[in-house]
Amino acid sequence: MDINKTMQDAFNKQIEAEFWSSNLYLAMAFWFRKEGWNGFASWLFKQADEEKEHALDMADYLITRGGVPEMSAIPAVKNDWNDPKEVFEAVLKHEQHVTDLINKLADVADAEKDRASQNFIDKYIDEQVEEEKNVRDILLLFKQMPQHAVAHIDRKVGERE
Repeated sequence: MDINKTMQDAFNKQIEAEFWSSNLYLAMAFWFRKEGWNGFASWLFKQADEEKEHALDMADYLITRGGVPEMSAIPAVKNDWNDPKEVFEAVLKHEQHVTDLINKLADVADAEKDRASQNFIDKYIDEQVEEEKNVRDILLLFKQMPQHAVAHIDRKVGERE
């Protein structure tokens, strides 16, 4: 069965949000690279790639269901921060926002009784739990270590595969 317009529109809104997230994480990665924090930059470049992959996955899903992915302008993102901890606080806040968006997408699938979309969205609900935990773990390192140990956190974050 083809996807209905309500569900298609909800996915297109989420696709735009995923691309915006990718751009945000790219801006953060560039800021870290400019400031000399290459491990943090590496982690955020991977996050940016992940968000782009989510957008592409959702677009492919729409096509598979007979829908049409629509590309729209992506609003500008912030480009400057004060320190590494502030960036990761912003990442956590953003991931919590994305969790809310994914939950709203799931609500649309529930309301439309679209079982295929419900099943597809489930993996993103699970992933958001992991994403928020990962960022909380990084912020916990900032809390537990004195400021001079930020370089250790940078190295640890840079080990992400």
